[in-house]
Amino acid sequence: MPPRRRVAVRDKWKLKKWYQVIAPPVFGEVLLGTTPADDPLKLIGRVMEVTLYDITGDLTQVHVHLRFQIIDVKDNKAITRFKGHELSRDYMRSLIRRKSSKIQGIFDICTSDGYKLRIIVVALTSYRCKTSQKKAIRKAMRDVLMENVPKMKFDEVVQAMIFGKFSQMIAEAARKIYPIRKVEIYKSKLLEIPTPEGSKPAVVVSPLMFKR
Repeated sequence: MPPRRRVAVRDKWKLKKWYQVIAPPVFGEVLLGTTPADDPLKLIGRVMEVTLYDITGDLTQVHVHLRFQIIDVKDNKAITRFKGHELSRDYMRSLIRRKSSKIQGIFDICTSDGYKLRIIVVALTSYRCKTSQKKAIRKAMRDVLMENVPKMKFDEVVQAMIFGKFSQMIAEAARKIYPIRKVEIYKSKLLEIPTPEGSKPAVVVSPLMFKR
């Protein structure tokens, strides 16, 4: 029986190049990490998740998980867009108290520059409140967001969500209805990005991904 011919196996990892993943300008264009690819086009659409602590170095922000999606590659740098965020479940559980109420509101809103976001707000009261008061607090959440987000650009909205401006505004409005202990922008998701006039919206994620 003739000996088998040896087939040279190419090491795919040696063919890959490492790219630096860069945060958007609203997060200071800091280095988020590195990712490999044998073709830069394969990076487009890839998502990287980091914590806000990884960006700011502030340990109190380790519970804020951010998602960035690669939208372009220049030389060895992968450029990203903010895709969404979520507060850790452990952190949210730590906020729950007995004999208090949790009110959640889910809102789909467009920014002034055409980005559509889904924003989930959670308010925690000092004491247990009535159903009518929950409805009023949820309306206050909606009013604050609907009044401000359509006037702001995408980066401004992201900054207001992540660094607490919206939480503070909603808490101030809700305290006029009932004692509020804490307000958090629990989760956000980029649903659509602006497209040329007359074309269909570019949907970047499915809203069903919010359901767990």
